[in-house]
Amino acid sequence: MKKLVAYPLTIIYYLFFGATLVIFHPIQVLCLRIFGYQAHKKSVDILNFFLLRCLNILGTRFSFDNPHAIELEQPCIIVSNHQGTYDIPPIIWYLRKLHPKFISKKELGKGIPSISYNLKNGGSVLIDRRDKVQAVQAIKDLTQYLNKHHRSVVIFAEGTRSKDGIPMRFATAGLKTLFEAMPNALVVPITINNSWKLNRWGGFPMNIGVHMKHKVHKPIPVSNKPVIELIKEVEGIILADFSEIRERRK
Repeated sequence: MKKLVAYPLTIIYYLFFGATLVIFHPIQVLCLRIFGYQAHKKSVDILNFFLLRCLNILGTRFSFDNPHAIELEQPCIIVSNHQGTYDIPPIIWYLRKLHPKFISKKELGKGIPSISYNLKNGGSVLIDRRDKVQAVQAIKDLTQYLNKHHRSVVIFAEGTRSKDGIPMRFATAGLKTLFEAMPNALVVPITINNSWKLNRWGGFPMNIGVHMKHKVHKPIPVSNKPVIELIKEVEGIILADFSEIRERRK
């Protein structure tokens, strides 16, 4: 019965989701070309607010637990596990004061209204995951911008999404590059739960009644520990709630 109800709700969701992306694309272009970065950034924030409202059509609920007052007195490195595309809108909306930018695969830079434009023009970086040299250099170039303007970067440390919600081991190359290039940054670990359930049945229908959870952990200065130790600490903090990992790795 639940899946049967999900079909019409998914159709309605995709209609509103697609319309939101199409409507906000020219808004982004105008904001950036006429008013500059701050106006464009505000348009992206509002876009993601409405993307969350689109998900409400499916009965999706959001818990974003962030008891920490994080100010942009330094750049931030937001490190998270990754369960799906829908991990992103809550981060952009609820952490909008941190100006989050993304390290994304180059394929997302073409053909997606609003999303591709923001990735190419909003301060994020597109990488070729098959070209490690290009990827590392692109991340290094991004860190210069982040350090200069005290902005934040989001990195999904597994390198790809977990289809069953159980995180994989963190890939260290991207984290190591960021930590070494941003010694004055603050690391903001986030644990994401349940967003994978939205696509439990694939893209159609989407699951309904999912309770997505983002938990922001206490920020850690990059300078606190050697890079490798810091990576292990951050991984342990983010994945502590996943008992399935402990069972798999015994």
